[in-house]
Amino acid sequence: MNILNALFKTSLGKKVIMAVTGLVLVGFVIGHLVGNLQVFSAPEKINAYAQLLQSMGPALWAVRAFLLLMVALHIWSAVALVIENKAARGKKGYADQKTLRASFASRTMKWSGLIVLAFIIYHILHFTTKQAYGPELFWVDLDGVRVLDVHTLMVLGFQDPLVSLFYIVAIALLSLHMSHGISSMFQSIGLRTRTWAGPLNKVAIAICILYFLGNAAIVGACYFGFVEIRNENFQASAVELCTPNCQVCETRLAANN
Repeated sequence: MNILNALFKTSLGKKVIMAVTGLVLVGFVIGHLVGNLQVFSAPEKINAYAQLLQSMGPALWAVRAFLLLMVALHIWSAVALVIENKAARGKKGYADQKTLRASFASRTMKWSGLIVLAFIIYHILHFTTKQAYGPELFWVDLDGVRVLDVHTLMVLGFQDPLVSLFYIVAIALLSLHMSHGISSMFQSIGLRTRTWAGPLNKVAIAICILYFLGNAAIVGACYFGFVEIRNENFQASAVELCTPNCQVCETRLAANN
């Protein structure tokens, strides 16, 4: 109980929570990018990867719940620390001086964080619950098993210019957010010293640039047609014609069954 009180009621504890949750989330987004880069391989690769995740069943939802908890704790600790810092700051002159010394990434942390949160919500609706498309239209046979064609889902999604633009902006802000967060993460737990603060900042920036370029490559390749839909049963017109009583959908689903 004393440990929990120290974590949730002290500034140091909140910084530890923010650092640990940030580390978990950075690890997740990098792993998520590695999985998504399979879109450049044969469609079977990323479809099999997605099916493997779906086959985890309740365990997958447990992982998702854990990640959402990490997001919630990360946001809570960030907001709590901002409130504490404002209360303790006192003089306006000190605040102005601190703002001048702060990096652009650190000054925009709260705004980039809010936009990234909106991106997470849309991303879940787009690829996890697939609410952005209505009925699940994209299915393919994989070793005799009918699975969701994630490859087609990704390519089609990023062919929409507004969706692609939103993803690029959100990923850029997430990269900016992480460039400051990775370095601050070590500072929060007392592991960043003056000796290696410079190299740590450079490594953080390099990681975030590579992260942005990897995601931008996926979006750009899908949007400009370098990665194409390869599902022979897919009909783009079916997306536009889809309604609750869509005959096209019913015909395709009947054929697949």
